[in-house]
Amino acid sequence: MLTQHFYHEKIRKCVAVFGTLFNNIYLLRKDSSGSVISQIKVPLSYSPKQKFLDRIRETEDMADAKLAIKLPRMGFEMSSLYFDPTRQLPKTNNFSKSIVTDNNKKTKFFTSVPYILNFQLSILAKTNEDAVQILEQVIPYFNPSYTITMKQFADYPDIVEDIPISLIGISFSDDYEGQLENRRTIIYTLDFELKTSFFGPIADTSIIRKAIVDFRDPDVPTVGSYSLTDSDNLFERIIIEPNPINVSLDSDYGFTETILIPGQGDSI
Repeated sequence: MLTQHFYHEKIRKCVAVFGTLFNNIYLLRKDSSGSVISQIKVPLSYSPKQKFLDRIRETEDMADAKLAIKLPRMGFEMSSLYFDPTRQLPKTNNFSKSIVTDNNKKTKFFTSVPYILNFQLSILAKTNEDAVQILEQVIPYFNPSYTITMKQFADYPDIVEDIPISLIGISFSDDYEGQLENRRTIIYTLDFELKTSFFGPIADTSIIRKAIVDFRDPDVPTVGSYSLTDSDNLFERIIIEPNPINVSLDSDYGFTETILIPGQGDSI
């Protein structure tokens, strides 16, 4: 079964797309009159929140500010993936595309397998005002899901997939244990669900260019081969071919119908 190598980079694309949604969030600080005094682009990285917390605790006395983690910041990670039986299509639900350089072959894509990828987005800040300012720039877009369009294959840019991303939960924690002079870290954790599908190997198959239908008398037993020279139970053969014969799969074309009857000439 597992004999052909293929890699469509689907998980890598899903991680990149998810992170791209949150890489342009800014935090504004204002004075008492409401004027903006500073604007900060919130850093985003692929990393679990525990890694940030460990780094913060290592430098919690702020002895060396250069080594300390600067807040606010955001981090995300893929936490799990599992099969989604509610979106499974029949195994015969394949599709194909024509090959521009060869009218006698087409590219076949087999039925995809639906999966759900779970992501966690962590918002870390020193004050609750900073944290909720970031949070309120995220949650309005998920009501309850936000759909993006992703290209499935690098070699076939016209094949795209709509991927819904749903916000399924938000949790809050305030890490203020320790001495009063230690750093305080407020954390909002957002749980997301991304629905996508995985494709198997891509195959090249031949195009059916001719269809032959034989009409036989069921009351007469078959004798010999099924050629037109037989005088057994074959009384008509219909041959269907595209016209012209080498037309592209995606083009509009007609058909040529040939009727052959044994003993009355080759065609009528």
